Amino acid sequence: MSLLRVCGLSKSFGGLKAVDDVSFDLEAGQLLALLGPNGAGKSTCFNMVNGQLQPSSGSIRLDDHELVGMRARDIWRLGVGRTFQIAATFNSMTVLENVQMALVSRERKLFGLWKSAGSRYADEAFALLEQVGMAADAHRACGVLAYGDVKRVELAIALANRPKLLLMDEPTAGMAPKERNDLMALTKRLVTEHRIGVLFTEHSMDVVFAYADRLIVLARGKLIAEGDAETIRNDTRVQEVYFGTGKTFRPHAPLQEIASGQPAPGGALQ
Repeated sequence: MSLLRVCGLSKSFGGLKAVDDVSFDLEAGQLLALLGPNGAGKSTCFNMVNGQLQPSSGSIRLDDHELVGMRARDIWRLGVGRTFQIAATFNSMTVLENVQMALVSRERKLFGLWKSAGSRYADEAFALLEQVGMAADAHRACGVLAYGDVKRVELAIALANRPKLLLMDEPTAGMAPKERNDLMALTKRLVTEHRIGVLFTEHSMDVVFAYADRLIVLARGKLIAEGDAETIRNDTRVQEVYFGTGKTFRPHAPLQEIASGQPAPGGALQ
């Protein structure tokens, strides 16, 4: 049985269908990349899965739970974590305290003052930081960290909820090539070890083709292709959407060039 099953998902804003009858599955321990040009419906689809938007129609099931109609915080408590394109941490707090806050939230513990909570879950928070390679920086303020390290802390925060499903929105945005490959290699290892399903959006095609187990591609709200990296590279519909046929789009570089990390013109796969 699939961990995540999306069936007939649609979302309209007035007369605009942002997502139109999209269906896909995601297995535990699998990285699934959600791709599409600007305006394809990626963000809308993404935000419906974690409850930030309610669909117009369709079903989103996590194990035996129907997520449609649930509040975002209740979906989070079922084991759906998320990281953001712009890392979301408390800059004035230490790395350790950021992870502790996530653990306090998971356990639904309320404290009148942070001082009374400061020693709570310290060991578990430190263990999570060890998993992402940030234990040595546990007592540094997040605000002084390099951006790649902040993204690692954000990953530890997401893991604090012991997620079954992790949604990652542009996880390597703003990172140098080595940083983004290090982060995705770490994510791949943790996903395999903990059997977490990951749905992620990403503009860096070198990352997508190197680390995604499967890819799905949206265009104008519809699912137009799915499969492994080779299948997507060679799919004529994907090539037409991104690079055009000469009728409605300007032709651009071959998909293989983008997969190898070469810069592509605007309108290339993203």
